[in-house]
Amino acid sequence: MTETTVDDARLFELAERDADAAERTGYSNYSYWRSTLRVFMKNRIAFAALVIVSILLVFTFIQPYLPGQRDPNLIHLNVETGRQLRNARPGTEFLLGTNSIGQDLWARIWTGTRTSMVIGMTVASIRVVVGILVGSLWGYVRKTDRMMTEIYNVLANIPTTIVMALFAYILRPSMQTMIIAMTVLGWLPISRFIRNQVVIIRDREYNLASRCLGTPTRRIIVRNILPYLVSVIMLQFALAIPLVIAGEVFLSYIGLGLPLNIPSLGNLVNEGRQLMMIPSLRYQLIYPSVILSLITISFYVMGNAFADAADPRTHV
Repeated sequence: MTETTVDDARLFELAERDADAAERTGYSNYSYWRSTLRVFMKNRIAFAALVIVSILLVFTFIQPYLPGQRDPNLIHLNVETGRQLRNARPGTEFLLGTNSIGQDLWARIWTGTRTSMVIGMTVASIRVVVGILVGSLWGYVRKTDRMMTEIYNVLANIPTTIVMALFAYILRPSMQTMIIAMTVLGWLPISRFIRNQVVIIRDREYNLASRCLGTPTRRIIVRNILPYLVSVIMLQFALAIPLVIAGEVFLSYIGLGLPLNIPSLGNLVNEGRQLMMIPSLRYQLIYPSVILSLITISFYVMGNAFADAADPRTHV
């Protein structure tokens, strides 16, 4: 009986409090962005797409400074005849050959890629920023819902293609004109999407509590709502870039794109399209089409993969 009592007493001995151990057990080194990056890097296809886009971006911007590069608008002449060196086959002198007026395709393709990427990222950034601002106010401030809905219904029923073509036709052909033509109504789908997402989460408990405490509307949108939409915002941005480049190709296809002295993927695809029925000259369409396809597919894959990685439910 005595031994049992002693054993029971040992079972209920008070443990000493260790302050350092208590701090260690309550600490978490979780980081949202580090976890997002880790999940994204585990996707091998998305990582390969990121590598492809990074290489293309870096090379397009350093290409003009490499040795032996030619002016993309310089017309080369045949030394023997003194005429334009038209449609020269790819070789040691011209790595990708020349076009129908004797310009170096290698230089024009990389200059055109740089032009299209600048237009794509600029237009996508403007679309996303304007779409987020308008969509957030539209979804959170109830007083603006009716007015903004009517404005959206009017603008959304105007064909975007006609608006782009009209602006490109009225204004002087340039990069600025192209950017204006593709941003004037391009923010509408993003603003509508953001509005719908904001409506879903605006009345959740933490937002109601913030309003009851007198938190300003701007702070609630920036701190409580937009961080929740990081994944969908990044997806919209990633998908907007190939859509903008496709829009630039379309405007060039109908003759309202950039002037010929500003090479772009749209101009190059349009020039190659005119020669696609000649087997020996199809390379002039294939080369820019391959670059265009790599860019659009890579951004699409990265956008979807990043949206999945940014979802906290995928984090460990």
